[in-house]
Amino acid sequence: MESQSLQPDCSSLVTGSSVDRGQCEQPDIHSSSPEYAARFSGPIGKWIIECQNRAVLEMLNGLPVKTILDVGGGHAQISPQLAENGYEVTILGSAPECANLLRKQPNGERCRFEVGELTSPPFPDRSFDAVICLRQLSHLTHWEKLVAEAARVSRTVVILDYPTKISFNLLYVMLFPLKKWFEGNTRTFSIFSDSQIAHAFEQQGLRPYKREPQFLLPIVFHRFLRKLGVSATLEWAFRKIGLTAFFGSPVIVSFLQGNGQIL
Repeated sequence: MESQSLQPDCSSLVTGSSVDRGQCEQPDIHSSSPEYAARFSGPIGKWIIECQNRAVLEMLNGLPVKTILDVGGGHAQISPQLAENGYEVTILGSAPECANLLRKQPNGERCRFEVGELTSPPFPDRSFDAVICLRQLSHLTHWEKLVAEAARVSRTVVILDYPTKISFNLLYVMLFPLKKWFEGNTRTFSIFSDSQIAHAFEQQGLRPYKREPQFLLPIVFHRFLRKLGVSATLEWAFRKIGLTAFFGSPVIVSFLQGNGQIL
């Protein structure tokens, strides 16, 4: 895995540093940890990631994309697969330790890792064909800044995910204690309306491309059930009758630059 230290403001915010971590947001430190990865182990976890990655790859298909920036992608859920599919992938992590999981993944060595602030990527305008950001937006206070910066460094498309309000997330206050009890290391998170996300991208001159809601039932339910066949059948049925399209979460969305072309 190629690595280059850019030494931005966040680069020294590692364990034991005298620099205050509060100077920049670093949700990817947790999502790049072995504890977080354990939540996606086993058949259910692999199925969740497969569904996520399939949606992203379908959104990239047909677009003039070769180079990709994966913001906060130290969780290594999708970058190795992108590299396997021939994309040139750069991962932006907020601290050096965010590369630890990536080093252990097949094809992880084919990805370039850079250290920098997630909401202020240290790259020139239009540096990458595509920008991807998974599992970070809902843990950022200044999420609109991430949207703006992703739009700035992307030439063609931005893809990200978010938990939507029109879903079981409406019961967030009641369900979170159960989720925390079961998962142990879960975090609080923000939920969004589709219009919030769309408006943020429209302000940057991007237009909606594709939208893919993932699951009707909460992911924690599938982890608790531990029955891949049952979970897959239920979600297939919900998708077939159209419930997932309206009430599924998280939602993966893509937005094209104004001049973005579809092959």
